[in-house]
Amino acid sequence: MTPPNRFSQQSTEKKCYSHIFAILLLALASCQSTGPYPAHWWTPVPAEDAPAWEILPQAAGPGEVILSKRNELGLLSNFAPTPFVFHGKRYASLEGFWQMMKYPEDAQDPRATFPGLHWAFTREQVAQLTGFDAKRAGDLANTNMSKMGIDWVSFEGRKMEYRPVTPGEHYRLIVEATREKLRQNPEVRKVLLATGDLVLKPDHHQEPNAPAAWRYYEILTSIRTELQQHTR
Repeated sequence: MTPPNRFSQQSTEKKCYSHIFAILLLALASCQSTGPYPAHWWTPVPAEDAPAWEILPQAAGPGEVILSKRNELGLLSNFAPTPFVFHGKRYASLEGFWQMMKYPEDAQDPRATFPGLHWAFTREQVAQLTGFDAKRAGDLANTNMSKMGIDWVSFEGRKMEYRPVTPGEHYRLIVEATREKLRQNPEVRKVLLATGDLVLKPDHHQEPNAPAAWRYYEILTSIRTELQQHTR
């Protein structure tokens, strides 16, 4: 009879203990006090059930909440299907508005006349996309922008730097559009106000030193403060 392998046993025990420890952490997270806020905002999600990009609800620190797409806080995401009208045009989501600005405005647009480029969508089509569909349309546009060697997007004929170090016109447009999304969608505004004084955190990993327009949770925090002051 072959004697048991001591090192194999130790390895199995370590895996077992690691699994038990992970379960205990999830249990502790689910038991934490959530005060006046819905407990399900912090409901733990097993890491193996999550995509690589996602920051899970249980990652929130004390006084924080992850704006998870797994519950109603997902309405605050740029991806959410929360239609709004901005400057006289309808957009199906904030993400659609964002990615639309990468596309040619008309046939004379330098992006339309640049040789060898294929635009999979029109600007108007992207404006009516939501969620990952809008994000994928934006990724396709990024490829074309890279081929052109440009770092600008446009709105109503105005070119603006897409990734400025200092917040500029693009950032101001995103803030204005976010305000309109909240103003025209009462349920979204209600969810934002329900977060009270919690520190809002993104539900996806972001690049270090991301431009201000990318930090949607900070934009929402500022707008929440404005709304709280207005309702007092």
